[in-house]
Amino acid sequence: MSAARGVPRPTGAWSRLGAALTLSALACAASGAPLSATSRSGPALAHPAQHLPSDADLERRGARIGRIIIRNRNIFNLHNPKDDHALFRLADRLHRRTRRSLIRKQLLFHSGERFSAHLIDESARLLRADPYFYDASIRPIRYHDGKVDVLVSTRDVWTLNPGIDFSRSGGKSTTGVQLEDLNVLGTGTELALKHLHSVDRTESDISASNAHLFDGWTTVSATYGNLSDGRMRQLIVNRPFYALETRHAGGLSLTDTTFDQPLYDRGQIIDRFSEHARQLQGYVGWSRGLVRGWTRRFSVGWTDDEHHFAPSSLWSGPTLLPVNRTFIYPWLQFNLLQDEYAKLHNHNQIHRTEDFDLGAYFTAQVGWAARGFGSSRSEVPFAFTTGDGYVLPHGDTLLVSSSFSGRLLHGTLENGVLSVSVVNYAEQGAQWLLYSAVSATAGRRLTLDNQILLGGDSGLRGYPLRYQDGTARALFTIEERWFSNWYPLRLFRVGAAAFFDMGRTWGRAPLAQPSLGLLKDAGFGLRLGNARTAFGNVIHIDLAFPLDGGSNIKRVQFLVQTERQF
Repeated sequence: MSAARGVPRPTGAWSRLGAALTLSALACAASGAPLSATSRSGPALAHPAQHLPSDADLERRGARIGRIIIRNRNIFNLHNPKDDHALFRLADRLHRRTRRSLIRKQLLFHSGERFSAHLIDESARLLRADPYFYDASIRPIRYHDGKVDVLVSTRDVWTLNPGIDFSRSGGKSTTGVQLEDLNVLGTGTELALKHLHSVDRTESDISASNAHLFDGWTTVSATYGNLSDGRMRQLIVNRPFYALETRHAGGLSLTDTTFDQPLYDRGQIIDRFSEHARQLQGYVGWSRGLVRGWTRRFSVGWTDDEHHFAPSSLWSGPTLLPVNRTFIYPWLQFNLLQDEYAKLHNHNQIHRTEDFDLGAYFTAQVGWAARGFGSSRSEVPFAFTTGDGYVLPHGDTLLVSSSFSGRLLHGTLENGVLSVSVVNYAEQGAQWLLYSAVSATAGRRLTLDNQILLGGDSGLRGYPLRYQDGTARALFTIEERWFSNWYPLRLFRVGAAAFFDMGRTWGRAPLAQPSLGLLKDAGFGLRLGNARTAFGNVIHIDLAFPLDGGSNIKRVQFLVQTERQF
């Protein structure tokens, strides 16, 4: 569940850099040493792994979980002479480490239960997904009297970000100021105050959330925002299917926003209207858990989705208004997941453990929006997603995914969107990787506010944002990635990339000009892996050069963005 579409939540690369530099000012950086079993806060754990039975042997013997030892490291490894300085020690004292009780809540196993390598591996993946950890590992350390003791090792990152927000893509900048903490007092609570100015609007937000309340798996999130063209309110209470063995789930969400929705073509606004969007959704779900490598989940829910449109007071140009729509409907969902993961390095992150989901998956959701429920008209809303991952010869990793959504009205597809994506990672050594991806999207009888765009903010990095509008698009990207061992200030992991993008749109969207055909760009840039703060994983600093397009396009695009991956 996320903020309403149309109200983007920009993230600033310089703000993330600023958070890291704030940490640098306090501690100049963090440690890159691997997690160890020693700490100033506890004794060494000397239980040689070679004396342990294998995981499979422990399971065959019916071993039980004994002691669960949690060793949560602070930001710095003060046993490393490069980190053992006054400023580093000060930063560790100022930082409140993640509470052990929060870590224990996220473990899928408990003392006295039978040892399961699957539950240990999945618990580690769940911990690594938390933004306040740099890394996490779980391993048996001692076997005695039919019991196996387990060590849970984590390392914190800096989570307080007082700073200036800045990012740039497609020739447009986002600026702002903010104060946020993603792990208040080590409780996993996120609090944020932000004032941002983006290409679409100015907004002031306050938000609070915690993903591990009550039983450890209930998310409560609230956001309130004042926008220059409206407002946003959101409340989420959700206990998801957090693990493959989760048997029950349920949640409730409410989003209410009013904002101006601009439509773009050639990087310029071609239409603008006011939209009031309201969505109320609740669901319950159940599952038998993991059975012979597969998890099957069933959910039933209710959605109230309303969109009302009006002319914008900020727009004097030609206006086409989408048709008001209300869809209130029950729905059923089926989800199939295969348990198959791989731990990789230097693919999307720089010198960090990456959990790749290589299992097949399939999700189908179908509803019935009837006039009798209060819907504008009787339709069948649906959504399907599927995908799989493959490890190919010579170290290639291939990910394939697709989705299809829309509504059926008397057998006619309305607002239909079909998307496919193929991504390949070709390993060329410890520090080199060739990334390539092809994706395509096609729409059918789209609502006016649902644009299929291609530009600087959607993969075509050498062009203005939202540059081409159509009813279909395709994009190909190839990127040579270099992962260096350079660790400046012991704060950033440094990489670099050279890339080539090629894409085009098809079809004639309302008010849009004809497609310019195939557009290409090339470029290069730096990648800064944010190794010791929780704000964004990789900062991109790129120069991109458009190879086609009109004469009014800048011949060089400068981009600064925070992305989740390389």
